[in-house]
Amino acid sequence: MYQSLLTRRYLTSKIMPLLAILAVMLCSALVLTTWSIMGGFLVMLLKIGREMEGDVSISWPTVGFAHYERLIERLEADPMIDAACPVIETFGVIVLPDDRQFGVKIKGIDERFARVAAYEQSIWWKPIAEPLPKDRAREDVRLDPDWWVRRARVIAGDGRIDAAEVAQYRPWEQMLAEGLSLQEKDPMTGAVVPAVVLGIELSGFSARLPDGTYAPADIAGRRVSEGGFAIKSGFIPNGSVTLTVLPMGPSGRAVGAVSARLPVANEFRTGLYEADKNTVLIRLEELQRMLNMDEAERLADAAAPDDPYATETGPDGRERAPVRAAAGIEPARVTTVLVKGAAGTDPEAVRARCIDAYAAFSREFAGRVPSYEQMLRTIQTWERQQATFIGAVKREIAMVLFLLLFISFVAVFLILAIFWSMVSEKTKDIGVLRSIGAGRLGVAWLWLRYGVVIGLSGALLGSALAHVVVWNINPIHEWLGRALGLVIWDPSVYYFPEIPHEVIPWKAAVVLLGGVTFSVLGALIPAVKAARMDPVRALRFE
Repeated sequence: MYQSLLTRRYLTSKIMPLLAILAVMLCSALVLTTWSIMGGFLVMLLKIGREMEGDVSISWPTVGFAHYERLIERLEADPMIDAACPVIETFGVIVLPDDRQFGVKIKGIDERFARVAAYEQSIWWKPIAEPLPKDRAREDVRLDPDWWVRRARVIAGDGRIDAAEVAQYRPWEQMLAEGLSLQEKDPMTGAVVPAVVLGIELSGFSARLPDGTYAPADIAGRRVSEGGFAIKSGFIPNGSVTLTVLPMGPSGRAVGAVSARLPVANEFRTGLYEADKNTVLIRLEELQRMLNMDEAERLADAAAPDDPYATETGPDGRERAPVRAAAGIEPARVTTVLVKGAAGTDPEAVRARCIDAYAAFSREFAGRVPSYEQMLRTIQTWERQQATFIGAVKREIAMVLFLLLFISFVAVFLILAIFWSMVSEKTKDIGVLRSIGAGRLGVAWLWLRYGVVIGLSGALLGSALAHVVVWNINPIHEWLGRALGLVIWDPSVYYFPEIPHEVIPWKAAVVLLGGVTFSVLGALIPAVKAARMDPVRALRFE
């Protein structure tokens, strides 16, 4: 009973215990805020990686492998695997409507990609019913089903853009459908043609606003031969781009560049800045055609391959170069098969099933696809593919937490100093307690209990402060940018356009326990000192 009364009295009658609580609070808030943001970065990276690429990829880069449909059949027959899809991944050059050029990563996909990745959710220009959380003013143009009609009228009334470009504005529902199919209906001819979907940060035409929405540009300029600029629509899905790729022969050598002018059906946003800045999606069949990876007739070797001047007589009696006979059909190829595991499955377990499926597949097509031993090292989870980067992030988190833990020992020594001073100040009180029957353990527990109360109070306040800071970290960051011009979180450096803003409960519990533990450690030596005091000497203390 006396321990509870004295703890309450000491806590409310002195300012030094409040300083100890403040120290614990600041240390706890610092550790939890840093851990939540850095740990949240890693969680977001892994989550978006799985949403972009599925759980496992089976890949043979550059020249790819054939008979992939049979491999997909084997994979989807496994109850642990939910879906699989074929993909081609390559690099190329894109020329934007305003003649800017970039090196990009090009991915050929078909409709099955949406079953493996969160593709439909990532398509940006589509109808939405509710605004984004920070779009309190409801300024997102996607909320307006008639935006495209009014926009077209404004552009047409401006007089600087011709009617053909105005006609390219489409309803959101049509843009979503064309983005999913990667095909677009030509407004002039009505023909359905292959199209591309760009990462929303790639072109720079769609400007990201502080509320997380994107504002499409009205107009854009294009350099013309006379040295001036032609005015075009700045809404990138109204335009077209030129893609250039390098097909590879069987030996891995480029056999000549291939270019195609393709309309832009839509844009996508994964939330991973690097992907949104450098990726172009194209229909799988079109990319197979451009890379000479589609199904085609295979020709026999020339009759005299060592003689470049060899000729033969044709049906008309004239000499001609030897004509090679057809020797069969070369099946279509892809570079990658992406796999999504069933709900709740571990990616590593899915990888093991993919390895087993490919082993059977390679036996079925022995000599016609890469062997099991060759492919084993390229059957990877997304985390394994990014192991170097993810490992560096994990080590950085561990190092920062260690430094913060080391800094937090300041609170231990501060509490030790405060309690040592208080024990010396309350020596006579300790003597009175001992003289009326309080035992050594009771006196020690009084000060340890005091340390627990200080640690618990400081850690709870620190946890509350950390929650407030983390939950509002993006508005705080935006305010710093507006008021001081201070930009700490650059999406091009940190991959994500927003700072992670979620506190994991178990991390808060660990920090809370750590705050209490440090406080008890700080109170331990003063508690032992108080318990070992001689009551007679303590009563005579001046």
